[in-house]
Amino acid sequence: MEPKEGPMPQRSLGSGSGLPYNSFVDSVSSLTPTAEDKEKPAISPRRSYVAVAVLCYVNLLNYSERYTIAGVLPDIQTFFDISDSMAALIQTVFISSFLLLAPVFGYLGDRYNRKYIMIGGLSVWLVTAAGSSLVTKSYFWLLMLLRAMVGIGEASYSTIAPTIIGDLFVGTRRSAMICLFYICIPVGSGLGYITGAGVAHLTGDWRWALRVRTLSLTDIKSYVWSSLGVTATSFLTGALAFWAPTFLSRAQVSQGLQLPCVKDAVCFCSRYSYIFGAVTVVTGVLGAFLGSCLSRWFGKRIPNVDPLICAIGLVGSAPCLFFTIFAASKSITATYVFIFFAEMLISLNWAVMADILLSIVIPTRRSTAEALQISVCHLLGDAGSPYFVGLISDAIRKSEPATHDWSFRSLQYSLVVCPFVAIVGGLFFFVTSLYITEDRKALAKLVEGAPQPQQGANSEPPIELSNKDKRNPKNNVSVNI
Repeated sequence: MEPKEGPMPQRSLGSGSGLPYNSFVDSVSSLTPTAEDKEKPAISPRRSYVAVAVLCYVNLLNYSERYTIAGVLPDIQTFFDISDSMAALIQTVFISSFLLLAPVFGYLGDRYNRKYIMIGGLSVWLVTAAGSSLVTKSYFWLLMLLRAMVGIGEASYSTIAPTIIGDLFVGTRRSAMICLFYICIPVGSGLGYITGAGVAHLTGDWRWALRVRTLSLTDIKSYVWSSLGVTATSFLTGALAFWAPTFLSRAQVSQGLQLPCVKDAVCFCSRYSYIFGAVTVVTGVLGAFLGSCLSRWFGKRIPNVDPLICAIGLVGSAPCLFFTIFAASKSITATYVFIFFAEMLISLNWAVMADILLSIVIPTRRSTAEALQISVCHLLGDAGSPYFVGLISDAIRKSEPATHDWSFRSLQYSLVVCPFVAIVGGLFFFVTSLYITEDRKALAKLVEGAPQPQQGANSEPPIELSNKDKRNPKNNVSVNI
């Protein structure tokens, strides 16, 4: 007796096999190197590149808006008359909302139309981001509530967008598009500092700065350890990105080169937000490009080169961060030099971390796995790191009478935690390098043993793995988590 046919499930955006969406065989076909030649994409190559351009542009705006707050933080603290720890809560509530909703959007993204999910989330992001700029002095709690709601939009986008790119491209093209997408993170962050401080300086009101943008994975050891490394990176970059402009401003006040912030006046920190933003943009592009190139150059000779690049980048950034923190009391020029090298070394990781995750998890759980990683790395990373640093700063500052110099010193001493986190993150990635080759081989065996679709008049022929690809599983399997 023939089984009754139910309603046709949705299909993967990049699938040409005609199999139901989330079918393992359907996803396996996009893993092999020959898929670029044999698979017919759901949309034309031109539309695929246009889609990636749009996704990258929105990612740029997302991160630009996220770090606008950090670029005008002294103005916000003066406006609401809040301490360092309370100021850091603005970022904490945003990231907390982000990480709590990421698994929800990951679950939905694996089962329903991703485009409409993103549109809904981004609509919420646009309204609440603009609403944040309308909050008055007596409603600081409302600012935090709106920033938490901004996380809804970013959770929907950050979880789903990389998986759409993974569906549109395969092989080296996918790696290049993923690299381009993640380059937008440091570029957008840097532009957030620059435009935020610039608009606040031109208008005399920081609020205008916000108005201008308006799975059993634990069995995969390399996934677990690389996620811990990503978490350490998230902790590190979250703390530095949020506090660096304020730290540089206080350093200038401590040296007598800048007037301190006072109530009902714009803080004179825009110059340092400009410079720090520009450094973030340049180092982000250079670091991501260099990390991607190193991965390609050494990938054929060193199978576990990706986590080693991440480990070297984080460990190498630790001494640069240490000198950055303590050079600020003597020379701002030297501080920027060390910031440049520290950020460039950290940025080696962006595209490479994505490639690590692309190579060890099956595609049928892309959105779910992406959501899980986002939840863990933000929960233990940048959701709390700005607040943690601010809390330490407040505790140190209360130990002596309040002065502008002591305000700088307290933040300086609290930031010392960052180099140590960088070293720990480097160790996590080093452990990842011990397991990643075996995990890739295990996934390659799973791919080789997967059932192929039945042959029909309109079906594609079975995809066979070449001997070369069997010897180098890294070329065979790439999954975005």
